[in-house]
Order: sequence, then structure tokens, then C-alpha cells
Amino acid sequence: MDWGTELWDQFEVLERHTQWGLDLLDRYVKFVKERTEVEQAYAKQLRSLVKKYLPKRPAKDDPESKFSQQQSFVQILQEVNDFAGQRELVAENLSVRVCLELTKYSQEMKQERKMHFQEGRRAQQQLENGFKQLENSKRKFERDCREAEKAAQTAERLDQDINATKADVEKAKQQAHLRSHMAEESKNEYAAQLQRFNRDQAHFYFSQMPQIFDLQDMDERRATRLGAGYGLLSEAELEVVPIIAKCLEGMKVAANAVDPKNDSHVLIELHKSGFARPGDVEFEDFSQPMNRAPSDSSLGTPSDGRPELRGPGRSRTKRWPFGKKNKTVVTEDFSHLPPEQQRKRLQQQLEERSRELQKEVDQREALKKMKDVYEKTPQMGDPASLEPQIAETLSNIERLKLEVQKYEAWLAEAESRVLSNRGDSLSRHARPPDPPASAPPDSSSNSASQDTKESSEEPPSEESQDTPIYTEFDEDFEEEPTSPIGHCVAIYHFEGSSEGTISMAEGEDLSLMEEDKGDGWTRVRRKEGGEGYVPTSYLRVTLN
Repeated sequence: MDWGTELWDQFEVLERHTQWGLDLLDRYVKFVKERTEVEQAYAKQLRSLVKKYLPKRPAKDDPESKFSQQQSFVQILQEVNDFAGQRELVAENLSVRVCLELTKYSQEMKQERKMHFQEGRRAQQQLENGFKQLENSKRKFERDCREAEKAAQTAERLDQDINATKADVEKAKQQAHLRSHMAEESKNEYAAQLQRFNRDQAHFYFSQMPQIFDLQDMDERRATRLGAGYGLLSEAELEVVPIIAKCLEGMKVAANAVDPKNDSHVLIELHKSGFARPGDVEFEDFSQPMNRAPSDSSLGTPSDGRPELRGPGRSRTKRWPFGKKNKTVVTEDFSHLPPEQQRKRLQQQLEERSRELQKEVDQREALKKMKDVYEKTPQMGDPASLEPQIAETLSNIERLKLEVQKYEAWLAEAESRVLSNRGDSLSRHARPPDPPASAPPDSSSNSASQDTKESSEEPPSEESQDTPIYTEFDEDFEEEPTSPIGHCVAIYHFEGSSEGTISMAEGEDLSLMEEDKGDGWTRVRRKEGGEGYVPTSYLRVTLN
């Protein structure tokens, strides 16, 4: 069944139906467009929410980032951020694959529909013009027949009238014959016009209209494309479902990663002071007069014969849970921190200085090799231009060595304090013995801390400065990798005439043993043996 056969007389109905179909297509495009705006707004709000709750400080500077609870929360925020990205992807796919493409397709359909209806109206107009011509010829034929019949009756009446002259009779007969001839011509013209109209009408309804009603194919194509557009709405969601599932799974993993026991251990490691727990609080007897001379029987005299120190000069052990914290002054050796925290901070600083020292040593060796190459091949560069950089690296190395020595001394002292505090804590079964009577209150602890402070602030001796700190730096630098990390091809010929360099021919394949460290030289190995440095700019490098 097709429109041209079944709906041959419903031209206006088809016009309204095809217009409705295009309007529906445009409505769906508008719906998807608003849907994309909702998705984009949703994703934007999610990203703003994640940004609001993300930690402000970097993880390395935030002690709370060490707790599994905080790590899980950050992981959940990241998964929500990824989820927001998937919503943005859905919006982008709908905007491109539905809104843009269907809008373009709708414009094409409207143009095609307009062309079909213009052609249909033109064919209808032609058929109507043919019908008007048929009606005109029919009326003319009818009029001529009446005129001929009237003229024939007039001639017959005059022929029977005895009073009529012969001339009048002949004239009436001629007029009747003329009218009869005109009626015959009108008849022939009407018959021809009728035949022509019937042929045009048959052609219109059986040939032209089925072609014009190719609108059916256009409307079916539009419906098919609209159905595919409906499917894209779900396909855009299904494409991101695996990623969204991974995001949800990541949230579940983050939830299961909360480890209360580990968090408790982390809290201990972050904040334990290393101090020994305080001993028992001593009994202070205020019942005896302040100015009474001490005697063996007095309550204020201990059994060992040493006078008891009372009054404002008596030292009291600081009991930190009940005291107010004083404002501490930050020191370079972190002595303002508890022993355990001081040890950790010193260890961290020592590791950082060691890495910096290794970096400076590597840079100095690379500059020395470059200088040797420049001395052997002056056309490659001026050796004197490297002197300031070499001097600067040497100065940095000496400075870092001194800092490493300094932090090593502080670290050793801090570790000894931690060990002594642990030993005191384990060996204490009663309160510690009283200080000697001749010593002022807290003199022992103050003097010890003062000696520690002074010893930590003393600069290292000249003998210790001359002693190399980390001899393993040189050993590590000389150690060669056992396997290449990539390969390279020589772009130019290079004649390695200085120590540490190696010759290579243009187009030669080489094994990459060490990347350029910023000095312009790369360490390579030849296939037939031999290893050394060549200019990085002479190579085309490919890493494994």
C-alpha cells in the first residue's frame, strides 16, 4: 500500500501530516538540547562540589592525608569528579550526534518536502487549467448547437411562409447551414478537448501523483532517522555505563579501604613525643613552719639527711595534660619538637639534602665531561664558558655536604634521646630519685638540653669537613646499567676524541644506556662494543 494509490485524493491531509512529522523532529531536537544543558549543569555542580571538599593543602604537607579515612574520602571525591566527566561526555555526544545532525537533517527534509509540494501544486494547476478549457469548449459546443437549432427552425418557418420572399428564405437557409457547421466544429473541438483532458487526468493520477507522493518515502526516512535519534539517547548513556560502574566500584573500594587500626597506628606515629611518662607526684608537706631549722625528727627532712626544698624555688615536673601550651620558637634542628617528631623531621631533611647532593654531583661530573669534550674539539664550544657552572656546582656540593653533616649530628643526638627516653620508661618502677641538694631546680635537665643545643649549633670541624660524607655517590655514578633503556640512530658523524666520549658514524644504530641529564650529552653503547657519551643533538632517540 502506498499513498499515491490509497490517498490519491488526500493531498491536503498528506501536507499536514508531513509538516507534523518535521515539527516532531524539531521538538525532539529541542528536547535533547535542553537535556544536554541539564547534564552540563549537573556536571558543573558536581565538579564545584568536589572542588569545595578537596583538601586545600598538598598531600605531602597535610598530615591528615596519611589516614585511610581521609584517603578514602579523597578517592570518593575523585570518583565523583570522574562521574561528572562522564555526564559531560553524555552531554557532548547528545549535542553532536543528535542535536547537530538531526537539525541538519531536518533542514534537508524541509527542503525536499517543499520541492515535492511545489511540483504537486504545479501539476494540479495544469490539470485545473485543462478542465477549465474543457468546460469552455463544452459550453461553446452547447451554445453553437442551440444557435444552429434556432437557425434551422427559422429557415423552415420562412420556407413555409407564403408571404416570405425567396431571398429571405435563402438567407435563412444559409444562416442555418452556417450555424450547423459551427456547431459541428464546436463538437469536434469539445471532443478533442475532452480526450486531451482525460489523457492529462489519467497521467496526473496514475503517473504524476505517485511520483509526487514520493513524500511517503521521505516521511518514512524521516521516521527512521527519528527512531535512530531516539536510540542515541540511550546509547549515549550505555557508552558511559562501564566507566560509571568503575567509578561506583572505586567508591566501594574506597569505602572498604578504611582501616581503623592503621589510622590509630598512623596517629601514634604522627604525634608520639618520645618523652617518658611522668613519675609519681611527690608529697609536699606544708604543715611545718618555713623558717624552722631542719632536724632529724622534722617532717621536712628526708631520711637520707638532705634538706627538703620547699617554697617557690622547688621544681615541679610539668604535667602536660593539665598545663597550657606555650608558644614555641621554631628552630633549625627542630629541638622545639618532641624527640620522636624531631627525629622524623631530621630524617626527612637528611634524605632531601642527600638527594640534592647526588644531583649536584651528577651535574658536576656531566659538566666536567662536557668541558673535556670542548677542550678536545674546540669547534663544539668554549671550555671556559663552563667554568662558572662548575664552580657553582662545586660550591653547592660543599654547602650540601656541610648540611648533611649537620643533620647527621642532630639526627644521632635525637635518636639517642629517643632511646634514652624509651629506656627510662621501661626501667621506671617508681618515681625518679631526687636531684642532689646542691643542684638548683631542674638544673640537670636544663644543663643537658643546653649542652645539646650548643653541641648541635656548633659548626662541624675542619677535619669533618674534609672527610667525604657519601662516597657511594661516586660509586653510583660510575655504575653502568646492565641493559639499555632504549635505542637511537646517529644523525651526524661524531669523532669522540676526548676521554669519556665515543665515536659514531652517520646512520649507525646505538643502544641508549643513559638519558641526557640536561648537559647536552647522552650515554650510548655500540653494537660491536664500546660505551661513552655523544652529543644529544646528534641523535634520534627512542625510549623503550
